[in-house]
Amino acid sequence: MLTGEISMTDGDALVNNYSVIKQLSAIHRNIGYCPQFDALDSLLTAREHLYLYARLRGIKRKNIAFITDCLLKRLGLTLWADRPVKQYSGGNKRKLSTAISLIGNPSIIFMDEPTTGMDVRAKRFLWNCILTLTRKDHKSVIITSHSMEECETLCNRLVIMVSGEFKCLGSVQHLKTKFGDGYTILVRTEINSDTKSAINYIKERIPEADVKEEHNKMIHFRVSTSVPLHKMFSVLEQAREDLKSIIEDYTVTQVTLDDVFVNFAKIQEENQALEQSNNTNINEDNCLKRNFLYKLFSRKNKNIIGMLFVI
Repeated sequence: MLTGEISMTDGDALVNNYSVIKQLSAIHRNIGYCPQFDALDSLLTAREHLYLYARLRGIKRKNIAFITDCLLKRLGLTLWADRPVKQYSGGNKRKLSTAISLIGNPSIIFMDEPTTGMDVRAKRFLWNCILTLTRKDHKSVIITSHSMEECETLCNRLVIMVSGEFKCLGSVQHLKTKFGDGYTILVRTEINSDTKSAINYIKERIPEADVKEEHNKMIHFRVSTSVPLHKMFSVLEQAREDLKSIIEDYTVTQVTLDDVFVNFAKIQEENQALEQSNNTNINEDNCLKRNFLYKLFSRKNKNIIGMLFVI
């Protein structure tokens, strides 16, 4: 809707102080867009793509060669600049789509799943490019992503959506603090050691600690925010001293964004289950009412027929 691809059903939105409904052309001059699925021609090269989109942007012919070379170098596509796109990997296609979105020096850039199909190295490279855009070039970049790691690395403000609805808005730390459910303790034990002793030791001293998972050498605890950090570290340090033959080491971390998202998803599922249950009850009530009316009406009809027969 913000790019104008889909019409709004109601209301209005402002992009760089321009109305999406009334000033869409002005918005298009101020934004760049990297779609989720690459809008590329398999027979054209990267250089030809950038030339084409630069002409569509209205950039002067004499400046296109310089801009194209800069973008190819910036996105690491110089070696692939004159090869047709059909020879590109998924990562290089995403890089080219990102380069296209930067043509015209837009102040706001929309990126839909920018690192889809990329290997780890290419993903890190593109992350650095995006961080350069925001920190050095002072661009506003709006990203949609299913990767919480990507969001945590790139975003200074974050929105979580569940079933098309905004559930929260704020910094990463704000969301973790407000919507997270505490801290995570990972205790690594020695091989073939008595893990139950370690679990009982920690639970006796931190009753709020719940065992979420126990696998091989790792014990995963979840602790609520009501437990002070100094108490957790004190207990864990003492446990490592008292249970030297069992506990190898431990880590204490805050909940991740994945945990926050999962919490929202669980709430949504519970609400949907409750709504479905209510709809089922309503349908059952309607069925009972229909059956009651049917029996009542049938009984009255029989009485009427009986009266007619007697008469």
